[in-house]
Amino acid sequence: MTTREDEILQLIKDDPFIQQQRIAKLLNISRSSVAVHIMNMTKKGVIRGKGYIVDQQRYVVVIGGTNIDVLGQPNAELIPRDSNPGNISHSAGGVGRNIAENLARLGTDVKLISVVGDDTYGSMVRDITRRAGVDVRGVSVLENETTSTYLSLLDHDGDMLAAVADMSILDKLDVSLISRQAEMIRHAEAIVIDTNLSDTVLAYVFSNFSDQAIYLDTVSATKAMKARPYLSHIHTLKPNLVEGQMISGMTVESESDIDEMADWFIQHGVQRLFLSMGADGILFRTPREERLIRPVTSHIINTNGAGDAFLAGLVHGQIQGMKEADACEFAASCSALAMEHINTINPDITELLVQQRIEGVLC
Repeated sequence: MTTREDEILQLIKDDPFIQQQRIAKLLNISRSSVAVHIMNMTKKGVIRGKGYIVDQQRYVVVIGGTNIDVLGQPNAELIPRDSNPGNISHSAGGVGRNIAENLARLGTDVKLISVVGDDTYGSMVRDITRRAGVDVRGVSVLENETTSTYLSLLDHDGDMLAAVADMSILDKLDVSLISRQAEMIRHAEAIVIDTNLSDTVLAYVFSNFSDQAIYLDTVSATKAMKARPYLSHIHTLKPNLVEGQMISGMTVESESDIDEMADWFIQHGVQRLFLSMGADGILFRTPREERLIRPVTSHIINTNGAGDAFLAGLVHGQIQGMKEADACEFAASCSALAMEHINTINPDITELLVQQRIEGVLC
């Protein structure tokens, strides 16, 4: 659909009996233009019948962190405790928000639930996210609060050396805010959450929506432990080796230890485990299947967004009805494309571009 059709469709979803003249006024276009757009959407099957009955679209709800990313990278090998010439950039970030934007760019209808402050960064993040195609009506703007900030330092090869996150505003993303969106969450094809959420919110989501496909991003070793009480309710879990050890309490010293840890997660109810092992790839495990997902060749510039893109690729694969193996390959290619851009999200990523990478059209 066109951008204008998307705008009209959103107004119709909000009020199925809205008059064409009202739509024209809200969008500052002529009523006849509205009529043409509605006729086109009817032909496409998006709208059917009187009263603008909207064909039910499959969508994903993401609940998680939204922040500003401040990224620093030296021009040469980092000299500790010294001023290093390099580049500093700002971009919209947050694990949940990043996954949502990747999903939107891949073509999935996605709705984000989060919070930002009533400051310049908050306005910037919401606008960037909306323009990327994400429905941000569930992102609450909180008065007298500061939008969370993620400060990271890369080495000259693009690997992260250290990061500091000030995400205290996420404590205000409480059950009262999320419960207002309960009906929308209930009808989602998949729910994506991250462990930036409070224990209370995680408990609310798993208690009320455990019959739906819930994807959990563990975020960091510090926050990964929050996942442990809910393993039997998780559809897809994506930890790295350090996070996996934190959750399971197991120590990994050999390849057999990795297999035992993966078994532990499946025995505790996780339906699909994607255990990231860095340069060695990702171990995929279900109760019936096991596969090693090899890294896709990539010119690495920034590894920060690789995991977010991978998880978005998995969710998009589910929405598109891909077979398990195809979804894994698709997600790995999403991750590779993400690492080829200085920003956390590669703004060029699309389903077509990923498929071209898979088919070997792109080098």
